[in-house]
Formats: sequence, C-alpha cells, structure tokens
Amino acid sequence: MSPTAANPPDIGPRLLYRDALLLVIDKPAGLPVHPGPKGGETLTDHLDALRFGLPRRPEVVHRLDRDTSGCLALGRHAKALARLNRLFATKEAEKVYWALVEGGPAADKGSIDLALARRSDDPRSWWMKADPEGDPALTHWRVLGRSPDATWLELRPVTGRTHQLRVHCAAMGFPIRGDAIYGSGSRVGGPGLQLHARKLTLPLYPKKPPVVAEAPVPGHMRAGLAECGLAEGTA
Repeated sequence: MSPTAANPPDIGPRLLYRDALLLVIDKPAGLPVHPGPKGGETLTDHLDALRFGLPRRPEVVHRLDRDTSGCLALGRHAKALARLNRLFATKEAEKVYWALVEGGPAADKGSIDLALARRSDDPRSWWMKADPEGDPALTHWRVLGRSPDATWLELRPVTGRTHQLRVHCAAMGFPIRGDAIYGSGSRVGGPGLQLHARKLTLPLYPKKPPVVAEAPVPGHMRAGLAECGLAEGTA
C-alpha cells in the first residue's frame, strides 16, 4: 500500500543493516526519496528518526523510483557518503532487482545493451527513451520463474541510468507489470509497479567481507511472483 498523510510509513522497523558508516533500509513502494515539484511526503521527512545518536541525519547514496520498493543505502556522515559514492561511481556496488514482467523473453538469460536519453529537453522531466545517441546503459537479466502470461526476472543493472530497468524491459517487449509510464499499468487501482530492489552488496571495508542486505518480498508483488514459482514462506 502506498503511504499517505493519514497512514505514514514507519521507517525504523524497515532497517535492514546498520553500522558506523552505513544504513540500508527497505524503502516502501509509493514513497518518493526526494522532494518533487508537487510536494508531499518523502523519505527525507523520516531521516531524522534514523540518526541513532549522530548529530546529523543520514543521506541517501543512490536513487530508487517512488514506486520501486527495496534496498536503499544511506551514508551516516560526510566521510561515509564519500566512500559509498565511490563504490557506486566505480560500479563496485552490486544491485539485484526482482521484477514481474508482462509476457517475457524466450531465453532464460541475457543482457540488454541500449543507450538511454531523456524524452524531453525539459529539465523537470525524468521520462527516458532508448536512444543510440544517449548514455550507455547495460542490464543483465535471468529468468527465475514463469506463469502463462508473466515472467519473474532477476535484473542486474551494470550502469545506473534513470528508469534504466523500466525502459530496458519495455524496449525488449516485456514491460514491467504495473508501469504507468513505460507499460500499460495504472497508478490508480492497479497492483503497483512490480519492481523490487531485492539485494544490495557493498564492498565497503577492504579487509572484511562485503556488506550484503536483502529486502523481503513486498506484499504487492507476492501473489504475482507466487504464480511464477516463488516458494511459499520466502522472506
């Protein structure tokens, strides 16, 4: 369910990982990360509750779309943000998404290598399109399950372009279910965008194993994934 002013999300219990540098939370679908031109509640409104004794609130390291749920990393102070930003800039941060797409690819795994550009010159527009003159964008995908009319995909973006996974899947003929921009979904009365940031792996400490955080399957995706073979009881 999307958060509303009358039913705000409680971010504290959605904490997946915490140490001196890093927090990883399970962002709920429907909650924007940053303030937009239309105003309204955002994740920023809840960050003070995640200080855990530090004088400043944590800051978001990377983006998740408003309607995408799952793992989101936050740096707890300036030095942590600098170190985490380097991991994402050098592609050392590994992101794994789960998506339920309409139809699906015939093969069981593959890659999508399509450059992306803005649809409009308007700097306020975030809508994207496949464009050979755009910025390089690469996504690896693997089929995790199928139903008669949908496919459960694991998506691993190598680059981090705006709406990359949504545009790539739509361009290949299997849009993400519930996508109101690039597919046939609707934000009103529909199942919501079926895209979830399932796992985040961050090699943050040179002499320690990578930090791994995994977000549980969100309620709005569970039924569709179960039809594709998600095991009962999967967290």
